[in-house]
Amino acid sequence: MFRRDWEIVNGERQANDYAAESVGIADGLLISALHRAGLATLTHTPAPMTFLRRLCDRPANEKPYVLMPVGYPHPDAVVPDLSRKSLSEIADFR
Repeated sequence: MFRRDWEIVNGERQANDYAAESVGIADGLLISALHRAGLATLTHTPAPMTFLRRLCDRPANEKPYVLMPVGYPHPDAVVPDLSRKSLSEIADFR
């Protein structure tokens, strides 16, 4: 996914506020939809990602945000059952 940090409006450069936040929300919705459709994905954010903009021949005002490979999981794939520590294990309120 790419985000537009700025664009030309009426011949002038105009900032797009909250571009990263909007793309992040869209990523979360896409991941949820993919999982509901039975597909698996993960997010990858290599730094720097300017190579991707050049590779995809995108304009300078668009910046790569995240790579998400998508596919069908192996039939034997399992998600580990991770548990969080309790609050009392990580904090002390004296």
